[in-house]
Amino acid sequence: MKYKNFLLCAATAMCAVSGLAHAAEPRMLQTYGTWDAYAFDEGDSKVCYMAAKPGKDEGNYKSRGDIHALITHRPSEGSRNVFSYIAGYSYKPATDATLEIDGKKFVLFTKDDTAWAINSETDEEISQAIRSGKSMVVTGTSSKGTKTMDTYSLDGSSGAHERISKECN
Repeated sequence: MKYKNFLLCAATAMCAVSGLAHAAEPRMLQTYGTWDAYAFDEGDSKVCYMAAKPGKDEGNYKSRGDIHALITHRPSEGSRNVFSYIAGYSYKPATDATLEIDGKKFVLFTKDDTAWAINSETDEEISQAIRSGKSMVVTGTSSKGTKTMDTYSLDGSSGAHERISKECN
């Protein structure tokens, strides 16, 4: 239930970011390994995304909110393969997060509790690396100075991506 509530919140947040008034509740399309594929309607447009939770989250913290990696398609905006990362805490201001996929590193910019790729070209590189990779590690620093390291299996990411791409062709 907590995961479903998170996804509803994520869909609402995506809606707010895009400036549209409302979004329908996300519907699960299918689970692929450790990744889930979702779609929802945002006004007259469809949004599709894939999401995963880390298999292992490390850091010296007392509590932490939900943690998720997402890749989102918004065809009505011409937007595909947008990577975002919800850390479960507010990032330390003026710090970056680091994403590493099978040894290849990417720098993510942060704001509040979310991190993103620096541009659409990097989104594409990250999306491809996730689909073809085996594991992913995201590191960051909370507003309290706590360093975290979250590890993901990329098992099923290719299938989840195929599904959201088909749903939001």
